[in-house]
Amino acid sequence: MKKFKTESKKLLDLMINSIYTNKEIFLRELISNASDAVDKLYFKSLTDSDVKVGKDELAIHVSFDRDARTVTVSDSGIGMTKDELEKNLGTIAHSGSLEFKTDNAEAQGDDVDIIGQFGVGFYSAFMVGKEVRVTSRAFGSDEAWCWVSDGVEGYTIEAAERSGHGTDVAIVLKDNADEENYDTYLSEWGLKNLIKKYSNYVRYPIQMECDKTRELPKPEDAGDDYKPEFEHYTETETINSMIPIWKRSKSDVTEEEYNEFYKSDFHDFADPVRTIKVHAEGALTYDALMFIPSRAPYDLYSKDFKKGLALYSSNVMIMEKCEELLPDYFNFVRGVVDSQDLQLNISRETLQHNSQLRAIAKKLEKKIKGELATMRDNDREAYEAFFEQFGRGLKYGIYTSYGMNKGELADLLLFYSAKEQKMITLDEYMAAMPEGQDSIFYAAGESVERLAKMPVVKAVMNKGYDVLLCTQDVDEFCFQAMMGYGKPAAEGEEFTEKPLKNVASGDLGLETEDEKKAAEEAAKENEGLFGAMKDALDGHVSKVGVSTRLASAEDAPACITAEGPVSLEMEKILSQMPDGGEEIKSQRVLEVNAQHPIFATLKAAQEAGDADKVASYASLLYNQALLVEGMPLEDPVAFANEIAKLMK
Repeated sequence: MKKFKTESKKLLDLMINSIYTNKEIFLRELISNASDAVDKLYFKSLTDSDVKVGKDELAIHVSFDRDARTVTVSDSGIGMTKDELEKNLGTIAHSGSLEFKTDNAEAQGDDVDIIGQFGVGFYSAFMVGKEVRVTSRAFGSDEAWCWVSDGVEGYTIEAAERSGHGTDVAIVLKDNADEENYDTYLSEWGLKNLIKKYSNYVRYPIQMECDKTRELPKPEDAGDDYKPEFEHYTETETINSMIPIWKRSKSDVTEEEYNEFYKSDFHDFADPVRTIKVHAEGALTYDALMFIPSRAPYDLYSKDFKKGLALYSSNVMIMEKCEELLPDYFNFVRGVVDSQDLQLNISRETLQHNSQLRAIAKKLEKKIKGELATMRDNDREAYEAFFEQFGRGLKYGIYTSYGMNKGELADLLLFYSAKEQKMITLDEYMAAMPEGQDSIFYAAGESVERLAKMPVVKAVMNKGYDVLLCTQDVDEFCFQAMMGYGKPAAEGEEFTEKPLKNVASGDLGLETEDEKKAAEEAAKENEGLFGAMKDALDGHVSKVGVSTRLASAEDAPACITAEGPVSLEMEKILSQMPDGGEEIKSQRVLEVNAQHPIFATLKAAQEAGDADKVASYASLLYNQALLVEGMPLEDPVAFANEIAKLMK
């Protein structure tokens, strides 16, 4: 037995047990090696006129033997001599493929695409095998040699028999252990699944002998009681697709083919709403094919959902979901990215330089944003359907970045317009603003219907201003993070940003000077009344005052607003969280309509010294305003009793 040519046995153990995180990766590595061997022979046929090999003669064959517990990967490639077996397999981390790639760099491309580069992929076989036998016959040679090792200390090389050029790698699988079931690799389904998962787009056909069943012809003399008979047979089947759809010219692929690929590979029964194809050349060459689904998966907003695009290098899958390729707010996008320029780590499961990923991700983000903007402008119905499914994620993208991403995302947002009674963008809102409007107004609550009836919404609309009605729990937080929004400035114009104001917030600045003066006089005149009402509400409000929003007898008698950074809607949402959000309270203000008949009743009770009546009316007005806002009552029974008392 010959020893492995390494400094110590520890390095071999590292190769086998520490590089790869997933044992099933062994089949990907062996098929990639086989593809490289076939590629080398094909390249030889292109550069040597004496070598007559057609591309249709080149293939990879995978088989298994349950009784012998073996999995075999065979190829019709260039094969290896005895010296090459010793050099390539007996020296750990020596890559014959890397040498070939370096010596023939100009050959990489459409005809030849060498995958290997580290010289360790072969040793992944020892993760699942207790012995590996490599039988190889070099092209043009009459001799075949067999390399055998248990992956512990060394190997043997002996003369062998093989009918033609190429290599067979036969793995004798380990016995099943408590947590490891190696029998998975001894089934047609198990091997086909791994081939499709990792090596579906290897450029050469990967074939298997597959079990089939067919019905036998019905005999001519069969009677009425004839029952169909079936026979089992085997047939060579090509498992992989070979040509990746993302590398084909867009003009050569139909929309139906893209849709079928999406539904098949990403397990969706509905067609995508948009398909995005990218081909980039330069310092980093890559192909990308991305899809915007028509509906959100059930777990999109759960903590278990994992975003990312499938990452391929030279048609071999490296990562099923590469999270770095997508920002969180575009987590709904599905697709693949393929580049032979990526610098992979030794296991080819992750990347060495994330700067490459960041460069690709930045370009893809712009493509996705551009596609969404085009859909928004040219197919509004489709975009509104998309936004209903995925708009929440775009809003979270602004909120979780503390507003840093609003430049990329804010113009994609849609909100319901109380005036237009349809979904509009912030740009459309600003374009319709009357002269003199200095803010973008919005209201947040449970439903459009409820918000439209709120006194604070009606008050703003009576001034001639539109109000955006926001019904998702993230809306208020999104707007708080944005603080303002500016319509993109035309050439020669100055960029201006309008603040975003909740109509239930403190000072909207909409009152006229006369209204402001009247409110100040009423507040001064009724200072004692408002003080008594505040005391009666016992800390539930920070202030009671005259409303400038409710300015007529037809308006509501009172409304609740909030001062400070925490709005009423934010308080309501935070109070529903399981981590103590009820501790966060807004600074509530009870605004009283000085023109409403109830205010006269309050004044009369205060002047008559009827403190109980003032307290009762204060409680009623406060709780009534809470109900209108959709806020919970702290004591519904007390509220009902107060109403009953007044009805006596």
